[in-house]
Amino acid sequence: MRCFKVTVEFDGTEFCGFQLQAGQRSVQGEIERAVQQITGQPVRVVGAGRTDAGVHAMGQVVGFRADTRIPIERMAAALNSALPRDVAAVRAVEVDPGFHARFSAVSRAYAYLILLRDSPSALFRRYAWHLPVPLDVGAMQEAARRLEGTRDFAAWAGASETVTTVRTVTRCRLRQHGPFLMVHVEANAFLKGMVRTIVGTLVQVGLGRRAPEEVDRITGSRDRSQAGPSAPAHGLCLVRVRYPRIGIQGGARSAGRSSQDRGATDEDL
Repeated sequence: MRCFKVTVEFDGTEFCGFQLQAGQRSVQGEIERAVQQITGQPVRVVGAGRTDAGVHAMGQVVGFRADTRIPIERMAAALNSALPRDVAAVRAVEVDPGFHARFSAVSRAYAYLILLRDSPSALFRRYAWHLPVPLDVGAMQEAARRLEGTRDFAAWAGASETVTTVRTVTRCRLRQHGPFLMVHVEANAFLKGMVRTIVGTLVQVGLGRRAPEEVDRITGSRDRSQAGPSAPAHGLCLVRVRYPRIGIQGGARSAGRSSQDRGATDEDL
């Protein structure tokens, strides 16, 4: 039995989310169908992140085990021959059996795209939150920096099924390119809805409805009602999952450099 690690992209518009849900179309379900089609065997696919309905990905990582003779350098192409147009396998590598797409990850990075102009976009309507009002980006930057570090993020997420709501945010910064404002957030792990709540609250800061220092009070409250509304799902994209150096069985990727050339971490973009 071989163990595969595959980086995938998907447009989340037509999905109920990554995870399987009865009677609904999911990214996990489409990938599992594709793997079964090319290998002739049912498999369970594990994802690094359980993205919500409407959320996109350019660096989601999935893992699965299969007894197949498909060469590793052909695995991504084989999957793409069976995947729908809104899901694509970007690269694949064969890894040691101990690899787990979710639990082996050391961090995830998300980007949230906001379009700041009067007119909406025909091209980015599925991928950016359109706000026809000016924002104080400097105030938003100050508020974002207050979220970095190890904190209890209970106030920034919905009901949690995890044992602890403590997370370490290593980066929360904003970049502006013309009319586009991008919020970058990276952490060891995220609570459900956490990034969208962060973005929604930062927008309130940018509108002058909250002061940047109010972020500290919100975090200390551990009360979700104290934070702002969730930003729309369609502006959010999972861009990267980092892993420690992992053992490579097949020794080759379908595309890009081998992970041995990448140093201490394995970054998937």
